[in-house]
Amino acid sequence: MGPTRKPNVCRRLSRRALGFFARDAGVVQRTNLGILRELVCQESTKFKNVWTTHSKSPIAYERGRIYFDNYRCCVSSVASEPKKLYEMPKCSKSEKIEDALLWECPVGEVLPDPSDYKSSLIALTAHNWLLRISATTGKILEKIYLASYCKFRYLSWDTPQEVIAVKSAQNKSSAVARQAGIQQPILLYLAVFQVLPFSLIGILEINKRIFGNVTDATLSHGILIVMYSSGLVRLYSFQAITEQAKNGIQEMECCSLESDWIYFHPDASGRIIHVGPNQIKVLKLNEIENNSSQHQISEDFVILANRENKNENLVTVTASGRVVKKSFNLLDDDPEQETFKIVDYEDELDLLSVVAVTQIDAEGKAHLDFHCNEYGTLLKSIPLVESWDVTYSHEVYFDRDLVLHIEQKPNRVFSCYVYQMADTTSLLVCGAEDRTRAARMPVEHATA
Repeated sequence: MGPTRKPNVCRRLSRRALGFFARDAGVVQRTNLGILRELVCQESTKFKNVWTTHSKSPIAYERGRIYFDNYRCCVSSVASEPKKLYEMPKCSKSEKIEDALLWECPVGEVLPDPSDYKSSLIALTAHNWLLRISATTGKILEKIYLASYCKFRYLSWDTPQEVIAVKSAQNKSSAVARQAGIQQPILLYLAVFQVLPFSLIGILEINKRIFGNVTDATLSHGILIVMYSSGLVRLYSFQAITEQAKNGIQEMECCSLESDWIYFHPDASGRIIHVGPNQIKVLKLNEIENNSSQHQISEDFVILANRENKNENLVTVTASGRVVKKSFNLLDDDPEQETFKIVDYEDELDLLSVVAVTQIDAEGKAHLDFHCNEYGTLLKSIPLVESWDVTYSHEVYFDRDLVLHIEQKPNRVFSCYVYQMADTTSLLVCGAEDRTRAARMPVEHATA
């Protein structure tokens, strides 16, 4: 269990006003974020829906910016109403952006061009071009063609802000090949690039003849994570960690229709997050004592869904009149039970954000929980007002005092709900000079 003593926000503000932290800007920033974390997590703090918008195309979010029309239109999310930052020219269907990542300039490096010091969007187009776009103007700064032998569709960070992994769509065998018993051995491709300027590190082929009957794969922090059906996950690296590490194969003990997922913790602690429908395991990857060439995985903490034990008894009566009882367990992702859907990390406030959903009658209800990143302790729970339809895709982002929910509805209608923090009690105590962005209420509804 973590420490129970809570810092006094008023005392922190008083010390800051007296200049206790003036000599070190980093200390001031960390103090300010610590104060904001206390305000966000305290019981009296509420998050209110300040505006809602709808779109016929997918909606995406990156660091205070909401993207519409396949990243063509960029809108600021930090104001109490939408503010358009830029809109790129219309393009053909083959040139539309499929996926994107926000790149921010590294600290302390000398870069070749002045524009390189500003944030940019790394974008993947439908016709396999990798673009670097100015995050403030929408101007294309750099582009490179990937390949023609596969369809690349997804972007992710291998090393945050340094190396990206571009993943292809999964190869599907044709109906004729399946009827003939011919299997497609290559599941997908992973292309790995150094950012700024784009330079190819290598292309990795995920082949079933090598990895077995694999269902998916991804790359994170130099480690290849290969997933199989039935909850089996294998970790590989170019230094052959699996052959030298203990517990290199992790299994989630669950019975569910949807597979679990695993990835390295974004806080660069070397930990691993393994998520199943009813439990979240945070694992540590450590060197074995007196043997730096070997590693082992151990459990740091576990977050469990809030569930009742619902073992059902099925009663049948035989022809002779004998009563037979049979006990069975429900699936771990049974919609009537609280189920984990999204796990993310807010780096500035050092909080794990977890979305849990429960299907109630015809609609689902979701809530966003904040957990201590060090111990896993539940600090606060925020209900999401809108219903949650589990048959469609959802994304939830937590960014300082902002919560953003993007959902897909029937007929390919996408909706975006923006919540901001509102706490009049704390704001009165802090005084006008210490108010955060939450002071910009009243609540408004806007349509982009």
